[in-house]
Amino acid sequence: MIMQERQVALVTGANKGIGLQIARDLAKHGLTVLVGSRDLGKGEVAAKGIGEDAHAIQLDVTDQASIAAAADRIRTEFGRLDVLVNNAGIASTAEPGISFEERLKFNRPSAAPLDYVRAVYETNVFGVMAVTQAMLPLLHEAPAGRIVNLGSSSGSLTLNSDPTYEHRHVFGSAYSPSKTALHSVTLAFAIELEATTIKVNAACPGFTATDLNGFRGTRTVEQGAREAVRLALIGPDGPTGTLSDEAGPIAW
Repeated sequence: MIMQERQVALVTGANKGIGLQIARDLAKHGLTVLVGSRDLGKGEVAAKGIGEDAHAIQLDVTDQASIAAAADRIRTEFGRLDVLVNNAGIASTAEPGISFEERLKFNRPSAAPLDYVRAVYETNVFGVMAVTQAMLPLLHEAPAGRIVNLGSSSGSLTLNSDPTYEHRHVFGSAYSPSKTALHSVTLAFAIELEATTIKVNAACPGFTATDLNGFRGTRTVEQGAREAVRLALIGPDGPTGTLSDEAGPIAW
């Protein structure tokens, strides 16, 4: 095992979109970045684009064997893990090319196929828990471990219970409730780990243009990555157990 002097960060779903930008930004801050990707080839292309401080790692957050292999590889090849960014997520199980409007039809709780809902939760909630559990032994060994989960204001019960909230119409069967559940998981880990040096927070990227929304978002990936990067780099006086965006805390 080779112990790196540089801090090491793992970003899941980092071969594209916000995850790729988070990986780029962390590398710019001097971290060795592990580009988690279900497709190793795509991860290798992304890592090459970031530079010599990035390395691709095969990681399917819905596959326990893949998660365990990734944790073993990190320990063996890098000897440490300081930052975990749980970015991997899906908005639906629709095939490529299906319009955003068609996807929304699956969003109605009265009509959503339960297999569809389960699949979204499998990645957005259970995948985050599985990866975090697997990486915690390494994070406990770090001087100051950081866990950042990609949450969303679309999962805020406080905001969506307000009839005037502009994005309330998309709170449906799967994606938004999965983010609500993810926020709960974030808080649960933060409470369990509050006596340690590990801090656990959720970052909302805002309505960022990615393939999750058919690139309809109004924010760039550079903007969408900022809060997650900030939380990944917070010092000992930084928060834990929070949901926030660039403007500050977001109500659960």
